[in-house]
Amino acid sequence: MTDRLVYWAYALGWGLLKHLPEPVARGLFDRLADYAWRKRGKRVLQLEANLRRVRPELDEAALRSLSRAGMRSYLRYWMESFRLPVWSRERVARDVRVDGFEHLRGTLEAGRGAVIALPHMGNWDLAGTWVAQQGYPFTTVAERLKPERLFDRFVAFREGQGMEVLALTGGGVNVIGTLARRLREGRLVCLVGDRDLSEAGIEVSFFGEATRMPAGPAALCQRTGAALLPVTLWYDGPVLRARIHPEVVAPEEGDRKERTRAMTQAMADVWERGIREYPQDWHMLQKFWLADLPARETVKAEASAVRAEAAPEPAAEATGASGA
Repeated sequence: MTDRLVYWAYALGWGLLKHLPEPVARGLFDRLADYAWRKRGKRVLQLEANLRRVRPELDEAALRSLSRAGMRSYLRYWMESFRLPVWSRERVARDVRVDGFEHLRGTLEAGRGAVIALPHMGNWDLAGTWVAQQGYPFTTVAERLKPERLFDRFVAFREGQGMEVLALTGGGVNVIGTLARRLREGRLVCLVGDRDLSEAGIEVSFFGEATRMPAGPAALCQRTGAALLPVTLWYDGPVLRARIHPEVVAPEEGDRKERTRAMTQAMADVWERGIREYPQDWHMLQKFWLADLPARETVKAEASAVRAEAAPEPAAEATGASGA
């Protein structure tokens, strides 16, 4: 699909879906999800490969059923995000339930910055809208999309929900410096951090296999003294549920890189438990584990990580705080 067609497909979603009755929109996106699931394209097959790591005890029929639920959850995210600009504050308050909010409130009210780090679960845009409506606007990072107009639409949408959005690349802004400044000011930063976009992330064990996750959340907290608060999200019927977990504390021993690695693994362990409980709501349709990557990409990632280890200021800190 060309960039022009991609843009107009998204523009159509933003322009028309918010005017449809909700049952119609939900039914339409369930049918789209089922159609994609039956076609068994590359993304559906990759979703099943990822879910097989999460729930290895499932037989093929059960795995297929789980992947269908996963596609419906993924398309629900898009349906809700297209319609979110017209949701009232009352609607957001009604359809989002958050456990552990005291961890975030207590940190910020004490004047200390906080990093909320979450995986690609549920609807992170809706959760972010809820947080902003509680009186806690935040800064986040977005992967630059093509075409440029599409990226601009995403930024405008998220800024309309009370978020400050920094482009991961090409924005003319020192992303890490800006995030660190916000945290030192006692403010909130939210980062989607289960997939490394920099090829220089931290290697962690996730469901018993090696993958890489961005160093940014843990590294930022060490640089600024902010609290690292992992979050998990899932759907519970019509409601989006979220859990803000207790702070991941840096170990007392080791240098900064070793502490960053330990904090990133601890964060991954929290997400692993949440994803195992609600695997259908983990929207990971890309290759994720190192074993699935071509050898060339794995070698490139390892080389980048070695360079990052040798740098005075870790390269992962400059590129690993990636958003969705």
